[in-house]
Amino acid sequence: MDLQKSPEPRHQGEGCLVVAVRLPVRIVVLVLVVPVRMVWDALVVAGRLLRDTVLRPLGRALAWTGSALFVRPFVALWRYLLVPVGRALAWLGRVLVVVPAVWFHRYVLTPVGHALARLARGAGAGLAWTYARVLVPVGRALAWLLKGAGAVLAALGLGVYAAVAWLVRYLVLVPARLLYTWVLAPVGRAVAWCVRGIGWLLGLLVTAVGLALYWTARVLFVLPALALWRRVLAPVGRFLALVAREVQDALGHAWRIAGRISRAVGRALGTLLWWIFVEPVRWAYRTVLTPVGHAVRDAVLRPVAAGVRAVGRVAREALTTARDTVRQARAEFRRMLFGDPGQPVEADRREPVGRDTRTLGRSTTALTKD
Repeated sequence: MDLQKSPEPRHQGEGCLVVAVRLPVRIVVLVLVVPVRMVWDALVVAGRLLRDTVLRPLGRALAWTGSALFVRPFVALWRYLLVPVGRALAWLGRVLVVVPAVWFHRYVLTPVGHALARLARGAGAGLAWTYARVLVPVGRALAWLLKGAGAVLAALGLGVYAAVAWLVRYLVLVPARLLYTWVLAPVGRAVAWCVRGIGWLLGLLVTAVGLALYWTARVLFVLPALALWRRVLAPVGRFLALVAREVQDALGHAWRIAGRISRAVGRALGTLLWWIFVEPVRWAYRTVLTPVGHAVRDAVLRPVAAGVRAVGRVAREALTTARDTVRQARAEFRRMLFGDPGQPVEADRREPVGRDTRTLGRSTTALTKD
């Protein structure tokens, strides 16, 4: 596929530097890439030959060996040992565990559970009667007593709460409000004004120091780095990018040209090997081995085959004659011992003629009529 690719279109607006870099780079890359491409094509051909002649048959043999040594024994073990043993164990588990457990649940646990349920329902009915007839009246009486005691305690609590609230208001809240209004609030406002002034002074100082550090760093680091980037690194980077792009394009062109050269060399070597090895073998096969084979076939193999067929035919006829002789001798011996067998009487299977035959107007036949 690489040999069929069309060359890439040239970039528009190329300068003299690009052209000056491109030609030597492509020449050097072509000289370096042609041996690599030829070695690569040779390795590809050798790899395909190795795959087709060695690795694929070896893989098939290994697959068959693995199947014969591992898969089939495990399949046979599963099919003829584990499956029957599993079925036997499942049957034993059903007979020894499931069936007794079902019987025990049905004939022991279920009756016992029904009896316990009846006892629980009876106990529940007794507890419900006790709750309705005893506990409810007692609870209502206790609730009435507690309600009266609660009313008395609520009246006493309201009086105590009013007294405690009046004492807390005039002994704690009023002095605290006066202290906050006339002492703490003015002091806090003064402290806040002082803190804001100190913060403004610190901010002014930090801003001045930051501006000084900014301009120092800009003059000492940023401006030299920017000049280095614009005047040195960017042009060098563009030149290196140009060289890298040209090297990449040259590698592509050289790889395709090397492919064509490698194909031509391969075809030349193939033609040379054909004329050196294959064509002499074909000539020897056509001009020497084929006439010799035909002569051997006509002079030796066909007469031998005809003689073998004749011998086989004679042997078959002799065997047939011997078989018939043995059969006749056996029949004669049987006739001497038991006599001639009686002739079998043939049954008349034809339909009767005359008035007893079957007609279209009758529903019976001669064999089924009364």
